[in-house]
Amino acid sequence: MLFGLAPWIVYWVLVGNVPFKVAVLVALAIAVAVLALGRTLEQAKAQAKVKSGHVLEIGSVATFSVLTVLVFAASESAMDRWIQPLGNAGILLVALISQLIGKPFVHDFAAAEQPHDVVKTALFGRIIGVVTWIWVAAFAGMTVSSVIPPVVAANASILDAKTPLSFVFYWVIPFTLFGAAVLASRVVPARMLLGIDDVARETSFVAYDEATIDELYYLAQEHANREVGAGKEAYEVKVGGMGTPLTGDESRKSWPSTYKVRDRRH
Repeated sequence: MLFGLAPWIVYWVLVGNVPFKVAVLVALAIAVAVLALGRTLEQAKAQAKVKSGHVLEIGSVATFSVLTVLVFAASESAMDRWIQPLGNAGILLVALISQLIGKPFVHDFAAAEQPHDVVKTALFGRIIGVVTWIWVAAFAGMTVSSVIPPVVAANASILDAKTPLSFVFYWVIPFTLFGAAVLASRVVPARMLLGIDDVARETSFVAYDEATIDELYYLAQEHANREVGAGKEAYEVKVGGMGTPLTGDESRKSWPSTYKVRDRRH
């Protein structure tokens, strides 16, 4: 997840320490690089069947593009008050839109840490939904907190390290929420995945139309074992009752099957 959030982390570090134009331009350059590298890596993984759509990367480029226009068009005093809430609102919109369109931005980051068979389960989908909403809530809290100083005080500044209204609501509360979301995104999946080996995985395999039931179960077992990877084995393999003819080759069918996973027995 650090990869996708790299432009934001760099931006948040720089925006309070260097001129706003420099912070935003550097963040935009990194966002473009992350998007380009992400697409290159995805093309190199032909086996990737579920794609996030790069919502976070595209959203980051769009947000920093808008911020770039604003820092050059608006006054320094206006950006001093509003650049933090505008940036937080940008990443909030990206996270929220990714969830609403069914392409949660956390999916690829979480999937990279789990076996392929786990990623395909309904439980993993629920975990992604929960974690995404955690991040949406955190970004919403960050946005609301950082809006308070410019609304309450006309002289609010993200560079003000002496006035509690500024440094608490611009910095302390938002990044406490950010840290809490980081912790939750590690703890929640681990807890929800307890007992994942007892959850049946759904998959499919290809066999010739005239294959016997014993041959179907053998092929289903072999396919499942390839999916679970080293150190694991599939058990309780079941084959569905109806295969679907392949397009352009009716002599072969795609058969649905399910299985559970356990540590390989030696």
